[in-house]
Amino acid sequence: MSVPGGAFNASDSWASYLPQSKGRLALLLFLYTPVAVIICNAIWQWVRPRRVNEPPLVFHWLPFIGSAAWYGNDPLDFFFKCREKYGDVFTFVLFGRRVTVALGAKGNNFVLGGKSTVLNAEDAYKHFTTPVFGTDVVYDIPNEKFMEQKKFVKVGLSTDNFRRYVGMFEEEVEHFMNHDVAFDIFQHNDINEWGSFDVVKVLSEITILTASRTLQGKEVRSGLDKTFAQLYNDLDGGFTPLNFMFPNLPLESYRKRDRAQKQMSEFYIDIIKKRRAGGSDHDHDMIAALMQQRYRDGTTLKDHEIAHIMIALLMAGQHTSSATGSWTLLHVAHDPKVAEALYEEQVKFFSTPDGKLRSPTYEELKSLPLLDAVIRETLRMHPPIHSVFRKARDDVIVPPTLAAPSKDGTYVVPKGYYTLSSPVVSQMDPNIWKDPKTWDPSRWTDPTSNAVNTLERDDDGEKIDYGYGAVSKGTESPYQPFGAGKHRCIGEQFAYLQLGAIISTMVRHLEFKIDKIPDHNYHTMITMPKEPRTILYRRRNFD
Repeated sequence: MSVPGGAFNASDSWASYLPQSKGRLALLLFLYTPVAVIICNAIWQWVRPRRVNEPPLVFHWLPFIGSAAWYGNDPLDFFFKCREKYGDVFTFVLFGRRVTVALGAKGNNFVLGGKSTVLNAEDAYKHFTTPVFGTDVVYDIPNEKFMEQKKFVKVGLSTDNFRRYVGMFEEEVEHFMNHDVAFDIFQHNDINEWGSFDVVKVLSEITILTASRTLQGKEVRSGLDKTFAQLYNDLDGGFTPLNFMFPNLPLESYRKRDRAQKQMSEFYIDIIKKRRAGGSDHDHDMIAALMQQRYRDGTTLKDHEIAHIMIALLMAGQHTSSATGSWTLLHVAHDPKVAEALYEEQVKFFSTPDGKLRSPTYEELKSLPLLDAVIRETLRMHPPIHSVFRKARDDVIVPPTLAAPSKDGTYVVPKGYYTLSSPVVSQMDPNIWKDPKTWDPSRWTDPTSNAVNTLERDDDGEKIDYGYGAVSKGTESPYQPFGAGKHRCIGEQFAYLQLGAIISTMVRHLEFKIDKIPDHNYHTMITMPKEPRTILYRRRNFD
């Protein structure tokens, strides 16, 4: 048989076909292997033998990644929908980690009230906090030593210092409004024209200025130039969910974090050395308080320990306070009745015969009912941290009062798992709070409301000393914006004072308005409002 173009050669045909078939096979494997892995992962979750006493596992399509996308984009939706399906106790996969969630007030108590030798905070956070704060402080040390350091910090958070801080807060806020470009309309003294500012940017700057003026000391406040600001930003770049999940990636942001930590440590150590040499004039600030403290074994804090504690105070306090201040101003701007009532509260308590408003004292600022209610309600809806982790050093039995025993018996969290409690779940629970999605400060001034009962009860007044003074245990309270148990934030009263002074000072001088409250940005370690978050303002008449 004749073939056009010449004789048919079978060997040549196969020689050309084989490379093509291998290429097709490689392409098919590339395209379909991930699909096969996903399908196998899904089937395995259905057919795998379930271990005795194992909490239910949240179904997930992607191995290793697990429920990371759902949890990371909207943890509140994730928690409530999983609770509806699985109950208050369930486990989900988060980038290879097994995380057992315990929800509600009893879940908070299980995670935060558990023994630190079993449900451990250091194991959960050390990899994340040490590169930012530094060595030999916070979670980089045994819990007993950390409790001693918290006691040292508490000495610097004295009532006498708080009394001095009120005027400093007010001065810093007024100076900022009189000089920052964000308040150019205010500076022009025009009561008819409206200006605008990015609330997160403004509150972040005001928070760090007020904290450095008070807790951090004169040298730090005077050192807040562009160099320090850049160091802070670089260090802050290491305080993200990415760093929490993957602490040692070969990225430039990680290298910047490490360089900034070293340089900022040297900045503080230089201040400490000058003070030890007697060459520095300073107030009795936090550095001075820490330099005077001794551990139980009689040793004093080393210079680098003091420096790293100061960095921890600066970083942790700045994030939480700026977030809460931002959410507070957004809600005040969105609710003109509350905004005006806040201003009238200032007029009622602090008016002078010449029509001006005098500065409040520490005791007066603490006793303003509406201001207190506004801050508390904001913290209820927008706690800075939505998830608190611990890591199980041993198998941990889940109390039957938290989760009804399964057919195999009481649930057990296996050794090596992470546990998670979420204050925002109990603070937004419709079974506890009336209209929880509504920002309503009046719930904190109504004596018949659950909010007031929550504050009065606060774990039935139970006090416990974890090594830094008696505090309310609070681990079964449905209201925990500052945590609970031995790791409850000792800066709570400072934060209330700082926020109260900032908000009241701004309300005295400005009217606010905004059309819509922004959504939550859960892609940051501290829950911030998404953009746009611009507040309109104008100067009040009394100025």
